[in-house]
Amino acid sequence: MPDQQLNYVSGEWTASNTGETFETTDPANPDEVVATYPQSDAEDTERAIEAANEASDEWAETPGPERGRILTAAGSLLDQRTDELTELLVREEGKTWSEAGGEVQRAIDIFHYFGSKASDLGGTVKSSSARDTNLYTTVEPLGVAGLITPWNYPIAIPAWKIAPALAAGNTVVIKPATLAPGVVHEMAEALDEAGLPDGVLNVVTGPGSEVGSTIAGHEAVDAVSFTGSTAVGNTVYDTATEDGKRVQLEMGGKNPTIVSDSADVEQAADIVADGAFGVTGQACTAASRAIVHEDVYDEFVDAVVDRAAAIDHGHGLDDPGMGPHVSESELESTLEYVEIAQDEGATLEYGGSELDREGYYVEPAVFSDVDTEMRLAQEEVFGPVLAVIPVSDFDEAIYVANDVDYGLSASVVTDDHTEANRFVDEIEAGVVKINEKTTGLELHVPFGGMKDSSSETYREQGDAGLDFYTISKTVYDNY
Repeated sequence: MPDQQLNYVSGEWTASNTGETFETTDPANPDEVVATYPQSDAEDTERAIEAANEASDEWAETPGPERGRILTAAGSLLDQRTDELTELLVREEGKTWSEAGGEVQRAIDIFHYFGSKASDLGGTVKSSSARDTNLYTTVEPLGVAGLITPWNYPIAIPAWKIAPALAAGNTVVIKPATLAPGVVHEMAEALDEAGLPDGVLNVVTGPGSEVGSTIAGHEAVDAVSFTGSTAVGNTVYDTATEDGKRVQLEMGGKNPTIVSDSADVEQAADIVADGAFGVTGQACTAASRAIVHEDVYDEFVDAVVDRAAAIDHGHGLDDPGMGPHVSESELESTLEYVEIAQDEGATLEYGGSELDREGYYVEPAVFSDVDTEMRLAQEEVFGPVLAVIPVSDFDEAIYVANDVDYGLSASVVTDDHTEANRFVDEIEAGVVKINEKTTGLELHVPFGGMKDSSSETYREQGDAGLDFYTISKTVYDNY
């Protein structure tokens, strides 16, 4: 029997105003319903925003250490339910057990991290140029934070938005993605059990056209944090900024890994394959372009094809090398890009076919002879598809890497110290890595992109995450 879930509003689990529901299904077994959720509308969302607004003053006045204690306790409760959360994430989103377990652990760590950071919030003391004056700053929460999160990291991304928002003293309304909202409900349960006051966190499920747009445009929402596609993000930004809301957007990527002629080709193939094919390529930081020096190009193509061919597929609960796409539409999108690339003249070296089995499975694909003007070299695919692009020198490699609309994550594989430092200086990306895959980031450092990958306003994670959810006052205390 599928789980019957409800919205979480003002500390209570409640059905939607519409009385309608939607189902989540297992991407490996699409006929298997995992859970049902409320198909909420604008009225449901407004009720949640009102609850957050009513709870805002009391939560803002709660001492930081007390807020931190609740976050830490919630993290400990999640830790006790690691296997349960991992299984739910696998069954709704399709990740392998190892991938899902790592993501759950990241969410646990995020709650513990911001639980400790809540005690440090307060401000700074400065030296005044005048006598008998204390000069200092204080920080305050913004008020109500509206969060809109994606399906591809359904617990980690909500955690790194919810935890700093609450640590800073904001109340929250979150719309999780409809494809995999279950783990957000579990976070709400943990926070409720940890003692979070009613109305401080509110969870509303439903379509972006109703729930998301209401969050973005509601006058009682003070800040909006969105992760998702560039097209939707731009709409959210336009709606939210009409009345001056603080907005943070993290969107798509077309992430390159440059492979220098000085690189160890086997190591480079490991790094690129890991970044391109991990989590079925369904990461905004996934490596979708390998920009390879012509002297090692053929050797690299052979090596990365070997890695792709060695990947086994299966249900995430069995912990294979690759799980399914999250949905039929995502699978069809990947297959369409494979066809487009072939029509444009790229050479399919391996894979790219749908697997003849139940579920939304596709072979990882490797393309060679990719021209920089091809759609495969310019557009985000969001699947396990790698374009391998030849270049004649490092200058050309940097040019090709930057010659896209996105700028989220980028890496270089090289044994040349000068190339590594030039890469850091010249690459147009918010996350820059040397001899490492494009995916993955520690939780205490800023995360965000450039160009169409981000609003370029505020970063997420660590101290930067707290900066987004707070505003400062400068105080002159004369005596």
